[in-house]
Amino acid sequence: MDIRSLGYLRIETADLPAWRRYALDILGMVEGEGSGETVLHTRIDDRIRRFSFVAGDTDRLLAAGFELPHARALDEAAEELEAHGFPVKRADEATLAERRVQGLVHVEDPAGNPLELYCGQAQDHSPLGTPYGNRFVTGDHLGLGHVVLPAPDMDAAVSFYEHLLGFQLRDRMKLPPAAVPTGAPGRDFHWMNFLSPNARHHSLGLYPGALPPGIVHFMVETDSLDAVGYCLDRMNAAGIPIASTLGRHSNDHMVSFYAHAPGGFQVEYGWDGLLVDPATWTTKEITSDSLWGHQWNG
Repeated sequence: MDIRSLGYLRIETADLPAWRRYALDILGMVEGEGSGETVLHTRIDDRIRRFSFVAGDTDRLLAAGFELPHARALDEAAEELEAHGFPVKRADEATLAERRVQGLVHVEDPAGNPLELYCGQAQDHSPLGTPYGNRFVTGDHLGLGHVVLPAPDMDAAVSFYEHLLGFQLRDRMKLPPAAVPTGAPGRDFHWMNFLSPNARHHSLGLYPGALPPGIVHFMVETDSLDAVGYCLDRMNAAGIPIASTLGRHSNDHMVSFYAHAPGGFQVEYGWDGLLVDPATWTTKEITSDSLWGHQWNG
């Protein structure tokens, strides 16, 4: 399956004004075309949108969108999913127009996480004009960053993404039961897995437990350490709880911090993520989340 990147996220929110302040004023994203009273689309590069925050009654992931190169690849992916027992639903014309894509199918992974496979997303060629001069790292098919999704049945989830969707398993990490309160009982440890379809160390993390919003965190990457520091200052000035202090991860080498976001999950804001050569990469077990820092506060 020729999936290239994590292209967009759609998130339902019970507090759209809070996300408007958080995404635009704190994270430094740019409001995108088609935003209004009930939806906020945000840009971080030349794509028409990378995030859509949709007003609703709950806080939950509506869809993680993964990009394919063209309609033929999308058709082949849909056929392969159906052949392996994963029903797909083709988007109607109204959905294609709303998403600003040429083709799209809906499917759920084994954990019930909602996915959208798509091709032909529109671009916005106007200057991005971020509010703080910050720039996000997305180019060369790296996608918007990464997302971590819940996957209580880890074996089924890894098989789906690795063997069916064609992601490469990059690293695994053992988590103690205390770190996965919703994980399967009676285990000495749980596996967390990191995968990607491109050179970004991981575009997808799979967390071995359930989480009500259907998303653990998403990460956006900036092109400078200063941009991370400035954002951390904005978080602190706004009184936003910091979930994890600044640190460098052991797997993707990202220098980042984590902050609580509206809706019961977290956002990672980082710099200097590792790019790998899929042809030469060797999967490893990492034994520590970070090389330094990343002191968790909850």
